[in-house]
Amino acid sequence: MAQRTTVARQDLVARTRQWFERAKSDSHERHTLELIGKSALAATVSWVIAYDLMHARSSAFAPFSAVLIMQVTVYQSFVQSLRYVGAVAAGVALQLVLGLLAGPGVVTFVLMTVTALLIGRWRPLGSQGSQVVTAAFFAFSTYVSASTEVERFTQLGQIILLVVLGCGTGVLVNLLILPPMRYRSAEHGIHTLAHSLCDLLSDVHPALREGLLDEERTSQWRRRAAQLGPLSAQAQSAVRTAQESVYLNPRRLFRRHSHHTEFSGYQAIIDALERVTYQVGSMTRSLDQWHSNENPGDFRLHYGDFLAAIGETMHTFTELDEDRLAEQARHLCATADEARRRHRRLADYAAHSDLPVSDPSLPYGILLAEATRLLDEAQHTCDVLRHQADPREKGAG
Repeated sequence: MAQRTTVARQDLVARTRQWFERAKSDSHERHTLELIGKSALAATVSWVIAYDLMHARSSAFAPFSAVLIMQVTVYQSFVQSLRYVGAVAAGVALQLVLGLLAGPGVVTFVLMTVTALLIGRWRPLGSQGSQVVTAAFFAFSTYVSASTEVERFTQLGQIILLVVLGCGTGVLVNLLILPPMRYRSAEHGIHTLAHSLCDLLSDVHPALREGLLDEERTSQWRRRAAQLGPLSAQAQSAVRTAQESVYLNPRRLFRRHSHHTEFSGYQAIIDALERVTYQVGSMTRSLDQWHSNENPGDFRLHYGDFLAAIGETMHTFTELDEDRLAEQARHLCATADEARRRHRRLADYAAHSDLPVSDPSLPYGILLAEATRLLDEAQHTCDVLRHQADPREKGAG
């Protein structure tokens, strides 16, 4: 996508038009529109069945349930449906048992509330645990308003039936109409994290070469490195969402999406980039503690050269595209080889100089150790990407 060359207008009409322009591509805006459309369709179908065909008294349970379980992925829709139906069934069954034993009184309501709250904390119900007490309240209201035992049983059973109807409709709509395939979210997570790493390294290595390690500059690097942790967590979440989007999804059988069903390579890349964030954090802490009155000779220059090469490896991941993995794998391995050469020069300089690398009060030893780890991760990601591009190399690696 070409970069904007003019300043975007910020009035409401212009922003709205820009939002819909972005929705034309595989974007968050497009996914939002798809989710809204499918939720509206599932709710409408559920309402028509419940109100017009079943003539249910509490018809709203069906569309409410359909919208509630319309998750980002088909797998999550199915899982949350099971949990929601289980929570509602538990709440209704609880009221039915207590109502038969103690009648529709205040004491029954108190016992029901306390018990439902305890059941709602049961771990297998997950985020749907709160629906136990909600269903119990609706069931209690239905129970006390019914005039006969038969009517009570019928109305409580109908609540469960409506919830099953809504959940089933929601799952079917999500399964059959544009089931979400979020393989691009994995790439986006990698892009974001790699871009932040690349930006930070691009600021560090020129300053190292020039010997500009003033306290304000190094403390800023340290703060920026600390902010990489949340980005790493977001990237991990993006890969998990991409993996889940494949489960139970019929679109994975289509030829267009057949090569987007294996995310182990992306997971390995994210794991490696996460370790790089730790190493960069340690490196920036060491640089922030570097005393300005020391004379490190050419150490800073060699270290800056090495970080520049590592930055090039990170830049490859800012443009990761599964359709160009082979080309990008070759480029990444070339940058990793260059990083190895620069690391060798750095290690040779440290070995033949009088730098106090074993002194724990000085940063040289830690910086060398982190450089070695960064090189290992660069080589590891090169291997992962090469194997992802050509699975035949797994056996030869």
